[in-house]
Amino acid sequence: MTLVLPAITSLLAFIFAIALFDQWRERRQPFQLIWAIGILFYGIASGCEALAGAAGWNEALYRTWYLTGAVWTAGWLGLGTAFLLARTRFGYTFAFCLLLAGVFTLLTQRKYDYPGSGSAPLLYLIAAIVLALAVAIETYFANERWPLLAAGAVVRATVLSLVLNFVTPLAPPGYAVDPGTGVPVGVLFPGTIRLLTPFLNITGALALFFGAVFSTYVFMPKKRVLPYSLDPEQPGDHFLFNLLIAPVAIVVNLVASLPGAAKALATGRIHSRVPATILIAIGAFIPTTTDSLNRFGSTQLFQLGKLLGIVFLFAGFLISIEVFREIRVPFTALRLARPRHERAIPGRDHEATAE
Repeated sequence: MTLVLPAITSLLAFIFAIALFDQWRERRQPFQLIWAIGILFYGIASGCEALAGAAGWNEALYRTWYLTGAVWTAGWLGLGTAFLLARTRFGYTFAFCLLLAGVFTLLTQRKYDYPGSGSAPLLYLIAAIVLALAVAIETYFANERWPLLAAGAVVRATVLSLVLNFVTPLAPPGYAVDPGTGVPVGVLFPGTIRLLTPFLNITGALALFFGAVFSTYVFMPKKRVLPYSLDPEQPGDHFLFNLLIAPVAIVVNLVASLPGAAKALATGRIHSRVPATILIAIGAFIPTTTDSLNRFGSTQLFQLGKLLGIVFLFAGFLISIEVFREIRVPFTALRLARPRHERAIPGRDHEATAE
């Protein structure tokens, strides 16, 4: 299974990435390009596992696997979600994800005491706090450029991890795997690199998951049991109160709206983002869970989690008309399905911006 599962995962990921690149070439939406990069990293990491399953690990494969899979994938996928939701108030959620990632990075070092960390945990926390504040402020002023701040952070973290990976010597034999399952583990890398994984992965995975939930909430038929507003024109104390109750209000309204959404789904009168983002949320949750188990020493479900993750993500993106308006053989005019158009939903763009 150390060969078959990652090989299938890698193949699906590469097909997915090519399709996303093709859609971006046609429509030039930034989120499509960024997601394509993230899925490409997903495929490369799984491909490294498949090659190692066939011929054994070596240092080059191990370094490539760690960078593309453990460090880069989730961060880039979450960044794609940020660009998709740039016009909404999702920036507040993204800022919270950044803050949580910074705190968790510091707590991870406190728990595991990775050697060679130096002042990196504190620096990563400070960077997360500053960036979270900047994203929240830009969101408050309805500046749709807040994802550029997130992009700057992800690109810088990517470059930093690449440099650190290149200059860090690894103890022989140059790789480390779980002796029971053969799944690679990151124990050979110093804390400066290992702490970039929670920093990028928590931000990216939570942004992908919460972004899917947020899109589901915005585009589903809603029953507003608990009203709230994030309109910056309201008095400051009202805004802060609404900001605090917004997570609770979204959950309450989401649950209350499920029967109506199920009826709309059954009759084909629902925005494609709703079923698509539910699948994407599942696709983000599964590998995040199995990756976390891998970090805590339980590697049995690691490769199965990655396979299920790419299957659900691929299915979700294919359903979304926003991402795949037409499904065709990449880089050709050969369509596999007729071009699709989303039904207009009155007031939906206004709701997305206000919420």
